[in-house]
Amino acid sequence: MPGSDSTAHKSKSRRPKYSQFSQQELPAFKLILTPGYVISTFIVVGLIFVPIGLISLFASETVVEIVDRYDNECIPKDFRDNRVEFIKNKQTNKSCTRTFTVPKQMKSPIFIYYQLENFYQNHRRYVKSRSDKQLQSKKNAAHIRECKPMGETDNKDPIIPCGLIAWSLFNDTYGFSVKGKDLKVNKRDIAWGSDKNYKFGADVFPKNFQVGDVGGKSLNSSIPLSEQEDLIVWMRTAALSTFRKLYGKIEDDLQANDVITVVIENNYNTYDFKGTKSLVLSTTSWIGGKNDFLGVTFITIGGICLFLAITFILLYVIKPR
Repeated sequence: MPGSDSTAHKSKSRRPKYSQFSQQELPAFKLILTPGYVISTFIVVGLIFVPIGLISLFASETVVEIVDRYDNECIPKDFRDNRVEFIKNKQTNKSCTRTFTVPKQMKSPIFIYYQLENFYQNHRRYVKSRSDKQLQSKKNAAHIRECKPMGETDNKDPIIPCGLIAWSLFNDTYGFSVKGKDLKVNKRDIAWGSDKNYKFGADVFPKNFQVGDVGGKSLNSSIPLSEQEDLIVWMRTAALSTFRKLYGKIEDDLQANDVITVVIENNYNTYDFKGTKSLVLSTTSWIGGKNDFLGVTFITIGGICLFLAITFILLYVIKPR
C-alpha cells in the first residue's frame, strides 16, 4: 500500500536530526585585520615585552658570578704535554691552590657549581646505563641488566649503584678560605626533593662500588643512596655537552675585594676526551642565576613589535587605502 511504503522510507532515512551544529548554522566570528587593529596589537605587545625584558636584565645584572677554569692551571709544568698520564697516576700530587677576588658583595647563600665542557651525558648508551629499580629498593639489587658494562664485579656480584653514570661520578673537591678563615660548604639540600624521596631508596646502600676499575668518586657504604646528594645531583643527566651541577653552598656573606683561596683536588679525568673543568661561585635573584638571554629576547621581540607598529602607522598616514 502507498501509505506503508512511505512509512518504511521514513524509518530507514539516514538524515541526521536537524540542528544548527549539524547544518553549520552556528553564529561565527571572523577577525578582520584592519590597520588599526594590527597597529594596536603591535603596540600593546611592545609595551608589555620591553619592560619585562628590562626588569629581567636588571635582575640578571644583580647576580654576582665568578667562573674559574682550572683544568689547565692545575697540571704541573712537567706534565703539560702528558696530562692523561698525570691524572691517571695515583702517585702524583693532585692538590692545586687557586685565588680570585670577589668583584662585588656576595650575599649568602652562595652556590658552588662545577662546570664541565665537552662531556656528553646525553649520549644514548650513557643515559641508558643505569637501573632505576635498583636505586629505589634493596630487593632489586640484582636488577643490573641495563647497567652493562658496569653492572657486576669480576666475581659476578652486583654493583650498587650500577651503570656508567654512577661509575663516572665527579670526584674533584674544593676547600675555601678567606683571610685565613675556612668557609664551611653545606652539601645538604642540593638535590631535588623528588629525586631523594622517590628515585633513591633509603634502604639501598652502596656495595662493590668503584672496585677494580675506578671511574670517579667513591661512596660511603654506610650511608643510604637517598642521602648521597652528590650522586643524586650527578645522576640527573644534562641535556647539553656543557653543563653545571651544584656542588654545595656557602652560607656566609663575602665582601667586595675579599680574596678567596681555593684548594682543589684535581682528580677527575676530563683530559681523555679534551674536556674542561671550571669552578663557579654564584648568587641568585628572583629570576634565578645569571642569564641575560631571557631579558634580551623580550627586549628584542618588544622592539621589533614597536618598530613594526611605527612603520605601519607611517604607511597608513602616507598612503592610506
